[in-house]
Amino acid sequence: MNTIGHFVGGAQIPGRSDRTAPVFNPATGEQSGSVALAGPDEVGAAVAAARAAFPAWAATPPLRRARILNKFLRILEDRID
Repeated sequence: MNTIGHFVGGAQIPGRSDRTAPVFNPATGEQSGSVALAGPDEVGAAVAAARAAFPAWAATPPLRRARILNKFLRILEDRID
């Protein structure tokens, strides 16, 4: 079964807390995987990465940010299956 980890600082990292929660396919109701639940260290790393990325993101013009988010949305839509 597929286990979903975390995405922190531009990299995928596995969960280290040994705790998971089930992920269900909404169309069938069947469990399709599990998601790693973060511990305090992982949350701290995510907050630190977000704090470090914020100044550059805040300095990015709104139109550029909108284009980035729209591109992300298109990627999600392309990979919906």
